[in-house]
Parts: sequence; C-alpha cells; structure tokens
Amino acid sequence: MVISIDSPLDMHLHLRDEEMLDIVAPLSAETFSGGLVMPNLVPPVTSKEDVRSYRERIRKAQGEHRFIPYMTLFFKSDYSPEFLESVREEILAIKLYPAGITTNSEGGVSGFDLEELSPVLGVMSDLGIPLCVHGETGGFVMDREAEFIPIYEMLARHFPDLKIVMEHITTKAAVEALDRYENLYATITLHHLYITLDDVAGGLLQPHLFCKPIAKRPEDREALLKTALAAHPKVMFGSDSAPHPRDKKEAPGCAAGVFTAPIALQGLAQLFDRHGALDNLQAFVSDNARRIYGITPIEKTVILEKTPWLVPEIYEGTVVPMFAGQSLEWRVLSAE
Repeated sequence: MVISIDSPLDMHLHLRDEEMLDIVAPLSAETFSGGLVMPNLVPPVTSKEDVRSYRERIRKAQGEHRFIPYMTLFFKSDYSPEFLESVREEILAIKLYPAGITTNSEGGVSGFDLEELSPVLGVMSDLGIPLCVHGETGGFVMDREAEFIPIYEMLARHFPDLKIVMEHITTKAAVEALDRYENLYATITLHHLYITLDDVAGGLLQPHLFCKPIAKRPEDREALLKTALAAHPKVMFGSDSAPHPRDKKEAPGCAAGVFTAPIALQGLAQLFDRHGALDNLQAFVSDNARRIYGITPIEKTVILEKTPWLVPEIYEGTVVPMFAGQSLEWRVLSAE
C-alpha cells in the first residue's frame, strides 16, 4: 500500500541551535514542507534581528531541502505596538511560556495578570498575530494542564478575535475546551498519541519518553486519539520534537523532550492506518494548519509505503529518536 501527503507541516518544532541545529534541521526539512519553530533558545528570540538571524541559521542548516521555517517570538509583556507592527511580517506567531515550566523558559510569564498582558495581546489581536501557549501551571505534574484551562478560557473570552493555540495538548480536559470557544485551537504530538505515563515510568524508567507536558492517563490518550484521527478542524499536528544529546537524557536530571522529527510521518501513518483513518491524515498533518494560520506552504509530495522500516538507534551519535531500534510499519519512499 502507498499513500501520498501533500505539503506536510509540523506546527510545533524545536530545532535548537549551533551543532544540534545542524544535526536535526535536515531531518525535519527532508520530509516536511515547513515547521513552526519555537523561540526558547538561550537567549530567547525576542527581537527582529533575533528572528532574522535564527531563520538564516536554520536555512543554512537545512541544506538543499525545500522547507519554510515559520518563525515565532518569545512572548514578553513589554513589547511596544510599534515593535509588533514592525516584526509582523517576519513571524507567524508569538509563543507564551509560563516562567520556568519547561526547557529554557525562565524568562516567561510569572502569573497571568490580565492588566499586564492586555496591551500586547490586544495589539496581537488587532494585527492578526496568533498566540501559541505552553499551557501548564506549576502545580502537581499530572494536573498542570487541566489547571491551566481556566487561563485559556479567560484569554479566549477577553480577546475573542485572537487566535489562541493550546500547544501539545495532553488531556481530555483540553480536548473538551476546544469546542467551548471559537478562537481556541490546538496541536497534538505523535508521542502523546502513542504513550501514557505508564510507558514512561510504569516499569524501568524510559528517559527518551520523558517530556513536558508529561504523558497522562489512558483516558486522556483516548481523547487525543479520537480528536486527531477524526482530523478535528481546530487541531493540527505539532511534533514538539525536542532533541537533547544522549548524555543529557540518560542522566540524573534527565532533560525533558522526545525526539520524533525523523520518524513523525511514518509513526502517524502507522497509527492512522491501524485505526482505519488514513483518509484523515492529510487534514491532520497539513490542511488544518494551512486554514488556521492562513499559510501556503512549499509544494512537496511525500510518498509513504507500507513496508517495515527499522528506526536507527541514534542520529549522528548524538540524538536518540522515539522508537529507536524498533520496526515501524510504514517508511518514506520519497519526498520531493
């Protein structure tokens, strides 16, 4: 069996910088036509010059592959209207992180004071700049996303014309919030469609499956699966592929992140095929994102074939992917 996907998009992607960027950028650019690149570098991407410089580093690292790096800014509450207007054409969205909640987010938002956030969010709404949010509180790790839902709802009510993307949702509560507000959207990762917390820590600890937000309960995964497999019109694929060197994953203080970029489309094809939903894969991995963000990606046709494929144990001796050393039922035949 062979299927084709037209211009697949990864709407939540970590490409890092320097040596790691050189390793992972080609692995996304090979099979995706574009990706929404997260801004939590050290230091974070907060200026027009930062955006332009990072974009150029990505383009250099991706090599000859045809791929659009859609850029984001790291949210700060002191951006001026003039600055936001000047940077509008350089970015696709602005990413908001609660302070210290995930990798390199120490400069994020502390507390969600509407009076403090409103000036920037109001201008974003007027300019049509979507807000992407890592939606977790600092509470008990299994409850952090559910506890954040009222904040999403507050923002959606006060800024009804602002597109708000709930990034990498992991809970049934987030799925249910989607349909309560017209301006709420979401990305869903590959790994949260496959795993629960039991896969991470139910037996021997699996460091390469440890991520933030952490994998949740079986009923949460089932809600995500139902939504993704149906290609809910407000949901997009976002890998949250988050590479770390092997020695940072297999270590005390294990870094959070699952690296899925080189196996994302194969893993999605396997999952959608197993559930008899291959006809909805195109919408989940491309069409919904085009409509939600109003983008026209580079034309790229990816052909996948239902033939067993062995996932490499490691890439460039540095980064271990999800499903390392395991066989997937689908492989990429061509991408051009």
